[in-house]
Amino acid sequence: MPQQILQSIKSIVSLNESEEEAFTKILDIKQLKKKEFLLQQGQVCNKISFINSGCMRLFYEIEGVENTVQFFFADRWHTDYDSFLTGQPTIENLQALENSEVVQFKKSDLYQLYTTHPVFERVGRILAENAFLSLSKLNKMLTNEEPQQRYLSLLSQRPEVVKNIPQHYIASYLGIKPESLSRIRKRIQNQK
Repeated sequence: MPQQILQSIKSIVSLNESEEEAFTKILDIKQLKKKEFLLQQGQVCNKISFINSGCMRLFYEIEGVENTVQFFFADRWHTDYDSFLTGQPTIENLQALENSEVVQFKKSDLYQLYTTHPVFERVGRILAENAFLSLSKLNKMLTNEEPQQRYLSLLSQRPEVVKNIPQHYIASYLGIKPESLSRIRKRIQNQK
């Protein structure tokens, strides 16, 4: 039984035995190798994913250039809400940066769960609110902070990204060129 995803749910709501059993029945575990995609541009996203282990990178490809938007480590949730809610193809790419394990469930199963066990509607609402807050925080960072401050914020708030993610992906995430990130890192190191 996937304990991590249950712990994540139980941090939001209490589940009785019937609710827990109904939820675990809809889960599917997927193993991904490094560089393998969980979701690619053009597909319809009809699942919600929970990163059980590993690391994933979310990016958009625009005119052949990959623009990194987010990194997901263990115990993080993801779905492309636009595609999930509208049934339209996604523009997102979600790729494993290392061997990863993901727990997923389908939209149709989730909606059935909402009907039979309404407690999961609260879970869905809270997860959607958290996704919105994360997106809002990223948007504020990119529009209100200078590149060096963006890097310092990342360093203090998400040190696992700086420690585990290749520099060119971090630069893309921060909206700068890899050379600019190298200069910023050097400037910070020299100030110590």
